[in-house]
Amino acid sequence: MSDLKELAARAQEIRERYNELNVKDGRSKWGGKEYAMGFVADVGELLEIIMAKENLRRGENVDTRLPHELADCLWSVLVLADHYGIDLEKEFLKTMDALEQRIAAA
Repeated sequence: MSDLKELAARAQEIRERYNELNVKDGRSKWGGKEYAMGFVADVGELLEIIMAKENLRRGENVDTRLPHELADCLWSVLVLADHYGIDLEKEFLKTMDALEQRIAAA
């Protein structure tokens, strides 16, 4: 099983490959806003798949597409965190602690 740092490193390798491809094709490298827009598009696709999984709309191959789309979303989050210099593991743990405290106080 990979840890978050290994996943983040792999995400950055793929990010660099996309940067090389974009330059090769005469396009600009992506920055934060482009990665954010891509993430929003992936979340939209994820929602369509989940709606199909929940029988709210038609969809094909949802059991195959769902894990793929979740992985696409994770890639975007990892790339965005790196782009903006965020220690995602640290912030995740901090956020979970805060949520746990909020639940305990309710």
